[in-house]
Amino acid sequence: MYDLLKGIRVIDLSTVVLGPYATQLVADMGAEVIKVEPKGGDVFRAARPGRDGGDGAGFLNLNRNKKSIALDLTNDEDRRILKDLVATADVFVHNLRDNGARKLGVDYAAICAEKSDIVYCSARGFGRGKYGDEPAYDDCIQAASGLAWLNADDSGTPRFVRTVLCDKVAGLHLAFAIATGLASRARTGEGCCIETPMYEAMTSFLSIEQLSGQTFIPPMPDRGYARLNAAGRRPYPTKDGYVAIMPYTAAQWRRFLMLIDMEELADSPQIIDSELRSRNIETLYEIIENAAPMRTTEDWLSVLREADVPCAPVNRVEDLPAEPHLAENGYFKTMTHPHEGELLYAQSPFALENADQHPDEPAPALDADRDAILSELGRDQ
Repeated sequence: MYDLLKGIRVIDLSTVVLGPYATQLVADMGAEVIKVEPKGGDVFRAARPGRDGGDGAGFLNLNRNKKSIALDLTNDEDRRILKDLVATADVFVHNLRDNGARKLGVDYAAICAEKSDIVYCSARGFGRGKYGDEPAYDDCIQAASGLAWLNADDSGTPRFVRTVLCDKVAGLHLAFAIATGLASRARTGEGCCIETPMYEAMTSFLSIEQLSGQTFIPPMPDRGYARLNAAGRRPYPTKDGYVAIMPYTAAQWRRFLMLIDMEELADSPQIIDSELRSRNIETLYEIIENAAPMRTTEDWLSVLREADVPCAPVNRVEDLPAEPHLAENGYFKTMTHPHEGELLYAQSPFALENADQHPDEPAPALDADRDAILSELGRDQ
């Protein structure tokens, strides 16, 4: 945890993944994040795996460096506590739909009435428009945005990506919105209201390369980014496993072709000319696929790294804590949770020069900080 946002207080009503991921990023940078949960807690606490009666691994990995207070926002007294908290805050975050936010009295007008310069950031499933008040989770947005279609199997059957990608992409947008809102307030002295809906965030994310020929008016016939959609783009089978081999520039392709004794192709137009190389990517990927079984994975990694050709082993997720690069820089850390015991976690990916770094705090138990928060507000139990 760093000190870059020290002194910034964030009131966080978000649940599950999208909002908590965003607020963990700002908490890692030193902001004080007060997680306001319903009396039963964030539903993601129950997502397994987890110890019997304890919080799930996903919740523990999304809520470090935060505080927790449980409030029933249908209760007048608890709503007054929230209003008192908002008056002390810099940022207010939620992932409610508009009708739900109004019902609970946490829409922008209501929050701004308590703190006129608040940075108000919300992230519902769909933005303003036809689907604006529809519920949405990651799978819904994977389907609607085109991601499940892009990830279809060889038979053309759409598939979900095996991670909550849309939640996390939208969470990154939400964290950026929080930082941008704070920068704007520092410059103007005024608060703002920023919405980062999942559907629009994911559509923007995919459209960068997948809008492809539709970018032009009238549209060109090309659909999708040819390199990404090439049938031969995959981890390649070696003598004993799999490896990613990814020459991209002409120089990298030339060095790769020299490694596999295809010098005659190294200076051909389809290698030297970037446009021709793009148009012939299927053929080039076939060359890699045919060559890959000639060596073991370790042999490939050795010669490719020596030739400065991009490559990587195909790791299993469970291999990552002991993976040599991550192990060498101590990326995975351990912490002691007061109820869950010893925990392994992936720390913040940011590396700062000349900045103090403090030990991370474990995700809070439900309502763990009630007494301290109420005391600060001049209230008691």
